[in-house]
Amino acid sequence: MSEIRAATPSNLPEYTVSEISQAVKHTLERSFERVRVRGELSGFKRHTSGHCYFTLKDADAAMDGVCWRGTAMRLAIRPEDGMEVICTGRITTYPGRSKYQIVIESMELAGEGALLKLIEDRRKRLAAEGLFDPERKRKLPFLPDVIGVITSPTGAVIRDILHRLADRFPRHVLLWPVLVQGEGAAEQVAAAIRGFNALEAEGAVPRPELLIVARGGGSLEDLMAFNEEIVVRAAAESRIPLIAAVGHETDTTLIDHAADRRAPTPTAAAEMAVPVRADLLAGLQRDGQRLVSALTRMVEERRARVEGLARGLGDPRRLIEDRQQRLDDWGDRLKLGLRNWVQNRRDRLSEYATRFESCLTVRLRAIERESRHVDEFGPRLRRAAESRMERATGKLEQAGKLLESFSYERVLDRGFVLVTDAAGQPVQKSAETHASMAVRLRFSDGTVGATVTEGGPRKPAKAAVKPIDPTKQGSLL
Repeated sequence: MSEIRAATPSNLPEYTVSEISQAVKHTLERSFERVRVRGELSGFKRHTSGHCYFTLKDADAAMDGVCWRGTAMRLAIRPEDGMEVICTGRITTYPGRSKYQIVIESMELAGEGALLKLIEDRRKRLAAEGLFDPERKRKLPFLPDVIGVITSPTGAVIRDILHRLADRFPRHVLLWPVLVQGEGAAEQVAAAIRGFNALEAEGAVPRPELLIVARGGGSLEDLMAFNEEIVVRAAAESRIPLIAAVGHETDTTLIDHAADRRAPTPTAAAEMAVPVRADLLAGLQRDGQRLVSALTRMVEERRARVEGLARGLGDPRRLIEDRQQRLDDWGDRLKLGLRNWVQNRRDRLSEYATRFESCLTVRLRAIERESRHVDEFGPRLRRAAESRMERATGKLEQAGKLLESFSYERVLDRGFVLVTDAAGQPVQKSAETHASMAVRLRFSDGTVGATVTEGGPRKPAKAAVKPIDPTKQGSLL
């Protein structure tokens, strides 16, 4: 019976796995062509290709999600794990794993509470890094020459800023147009801040001395671009002082904490940027008037003081007349004293001349007497010198003869011979000779060479005696 039952054909159609998968795929895509799904992001992963993969879940179920690269680049938020979002897209299947998934077309945070929690968590994390420290705040310039404004070129914000600047103090304004909400707004604002900072101070485009990042009011979602981390970091890194004027007075964004000054409105930012020109002119006029008044009072006080001192000094003309009369008196006395002084010096000079002449006469007479003495002692000195020279010559001749008599050459004249070795040293004993020793024999009439045929016992050679320097030989006298 079992074999007969197996052979009986079934009425059910037969499908392949691929056919079933495609049928399910088409059914889901037709039924859920465009849906909005709310859930919590989990397992978010951005692939190297740029595609994003994640899971949407709630308390009872979970569903896979995918966001292709082109769409991921246009998302208004940056997806993170734990974020509650509302995804708009279509339901489809992935036949390779038999799973259904949602293909994301747009993504937004689910409710204002989620946005506020995201902003608060980001604020705490950036504050922990020190981006909001008061020490980082820079002082705004008093009157900047160039102001850079980062905002939408078509909104009312730029017109309000320009109008307010023109009313208070006209300045050169550079506008960097950017998107202020939606996809890509955060990147454009950050690029504008860094672009202004990258300008050269003396370049073709002047570098601003102050930046204003401005946007009008809006919902929390509209202002999210100014809560993005890329914008906050660009504002904190800016070397140019920056005023954040985003939204109305009650709106607060993260860029307000990183900026050097927060303005409640764009118009208030323009008022912070420049002072009122009329007030400056009025203040300058007041200061000028006060300066003139102070100078006038000072001159009057100095004049009164000089007049008081003049009354105490008396009439200057009378003082000058007395001094002139005293000067004439001293001039006459000076002339008389000078004349007497010259006469006194002339008399003393005549006295000194007379005394000098008498002294000179006495000295000349003394010189004449000394000259006569010299003439008398000259011959006597000459005779004494000749006599002393003769006695010295005789003693020198006697000493020479005595020295000649003691010379060894006189011994040679008597037939003796002086024997010297090759070094020229005298050989005094036979023990100092040996066979074949070359010697020199000095006679009274010359020197000849000779060789010793028999010598005394050979002894160790003595150290060569240093020859005596004739110039250092002592005298017999």
